[in-house]
This record gives sequence, C-alpha cells and structure tokens, in this order.
Amino acid sequence: MKTTPFTDLHIALGAKMAEFAGYNMPIEYNGIIEEHLNVVNNVGVFDVSHMGEFWVKGPNALAFLQKVSSNDASKLAVGQVQYCCFPTEEGGIVDDFLLYRYEEEKYMMVPNAANVEKDWAWCQKHNTMGAELENASDNIAQLAVQGPKATEVMQRLTNINLSEISYYTFKVGEFAGCPNVIISATGYTGAGGFELYFYPEYAEKIWKALFEAGKPEGIMPAGLGCRDTLRLEMSFCLYGHDIDDTHSPIEAGLGWITKLVEGKEEMVGRKLLEEQKAGGLTRKLVSFELQDKGVPRQHYEIANEAGEIIGEVTSGTMSPCLKKGIGMGYVAKEYAKVGTPIAIVVRGRKLKAEVVKAPFRK
Repeated sequence: MKTTPFTDLHIALGAKMAEFAGYNMPIEYNGIIEEHLNVVNNVGVFDVSHMGEFWVKGPNALAFLQKVSSNDASKLAVGQVQYCCFPTEEGGIVDDFLLYRYEEEKYMMVPNAANVEKDWAWCQKHNTMGAELENASDNIAQLAVQGPKATEVMQRLTNINLSEISYYTFKVGEFAGCPNVIISATGYTGAGGFELYFYPEYAEKIWKALFEAGKPEGIMPAGLGCRDTLRLEMSFCLYGHDIDDTHSPIEAGLGWITKLVEGKEEMVGRKLLEEQKAGGLTRKLVSFELQDKGVPRQHYEIANEAGEIIGEVTSGTMSPCLKKGIGMGYVAKEYAKVGTPIAIVVRGRKLKAEVVKAPFRK
C-alpha cells in the first residue's frame, strides 16, 4: 500500500488503519460518532493527501478544460475554485473534481484518489489541443481542517486574513512558517473550514503546529469514516456510490455544474446532456430519511408504496446528528418529488422512508 506523509503519525496515534484507494489510511481514531460531532461542533483534521493534483498550464489550458470539464472554466477568476466532473460520451461520469485557477494560464485539478490513474489517462486522451499537463499527485500533501472553530485555530498560524477566503476561493502564502501553501475553502463536511495544500516535506511541521494551536478548541484528528458520514449529512455525492460511469450529472442533480454554453461546443458528451436537460430523464438521485428504525446501505432496493421496485440506494448511514437512518439513491423520476413516501428493502423488510430536501443537516 502507498503511504502519505502522515501515515506514521496516524499509526502512532493509534488510528484504525485500512486500505483506501491503494493507500494505508486512518478510518477512525476515537470512534466515528465522536469524530463526526467534534467536526460539527469544534474542529477536526483530515489527512487527504491521497487525493490527486493535476496542473493544466499554457495558452491552450482553457480550451482543454472547456472540452473535458462539465463546468464553464471561462467564468473562473484567479483565486476561485469550481466543482466539476468529467462527462463521458455515453452519459456517465469519469470522476468529479475541483478546479482551481492558480494563475491566468495555470489551473489545478483535484480528482479523487481512487481515480487518479484513470483520470490522468482520460486527460491525456482528450488533450488534442496541446495543453501542458503535469501529474503532481505525489508532490503535494493535503490536510482538511474542518469545523466552526477552524478559522480561529488556523489564523494563529498565518498572516493571511482567513475571513477574506470566501466559499470556493483560495489564497496562497505562508502557513505555520511554511511557504507557498494553498489555503482554500471548499469543504466536504458542511461544517466550514479550509484545505491546505503544501509540499510533503512540510507535512510534520504543519501537523504539529495545527494540533498545538488548536488545543484550546479541542482539535482532534478525524478519519475517513466520519468524512463519509459528514458528507452524507450534506447530501454531497461520493464517486463510486452516488455518481459513476453509469449515471449522468443531470440524473445526479448536478445540472448546476453542467454548463452547455457557447464556447463549450466540443465538450465531451454534450449532445446527450443537452437531450437530458431538455427533459429526457427516467431516473433521479434523491435524498431520503427512514421513518422506521434501520440503516440503509448501498445497493439496497427502493420500493414504492405498492411494493414495486423503483430504484436503489447509493449511500446510507445512521446520521450522528439526526440519529436516524438517512441515504441517497436513484428512483424513477415520478418518485423524486420531496415528500414522496418510499420504502427501503432491508433483508426482505420494507422500511418506511420519505424523499426529503437536501441537505439533511441544515
């Protein structure tokens, strides 16, 4: 298994480790529920150094991004971030990613750890215009410092005014005495906070500085287990669960990042996405809450009140904040309206549920 610059620190802290996307990653330290609630109420630190980073540079960078990205990269100013996906010709999604405009002709893509090799091959295949591409995934470490107290903890370690970094923007500067650190506010927990991108040689220094600075706020390390429950309470999609190469961004409710505008005529999969946007959907991704006791899991069937199978669960858990079963799944479009009664089939039992408005945690 691959390691991150923090692997030895996780093991020393007694983290429960497991393979994820080819990496030896911490799943939990003190328990998923405790870590989840600490992020929601205080501040937690996630090692997300396994994520990928691709640089896209040069005069043809924008043309390349307009072809492979679902979103409209021409709207990005330097210092801004976009949520995007790679659509396929067949109406699926290769991966979702963040796009940073670092300089006028320099962008950074941040894809999912499990898809780095696939995404890199996809980018190279579609780089017909000669943009300069660099896979920097092994040369960049990343921490996500999440929670309502993240700002006051991190402000002690930088002269950058963190209150000026609004949602989906970033700044570059010194942090904990380390130069050229990207500080962004994109978040995958819904609890506020920032992401730090930096060279791996600064990893231990930044980690120790954060935990020293955050002692008064009860800072804790957080594992991938609670990262999943946190994102699910916000109805954020997870690749391989709620989005994949068999579901389109329109079906997944990601029409807001699918821009079929002038200047994107060469976008991969555009024709099919235009048809779907015009009303050609048969299924939609919904969020639901269980009314009966139980925990929904991926691949459980979803039924209507008559007992007919109308879809499948893509993500599910027992919500630490709501203390009830919650999930997401694809259903036939006529059952996608908020308030629609449905049932989750759990080992032959049909548990009552209802389609609800996202997110679960307001």
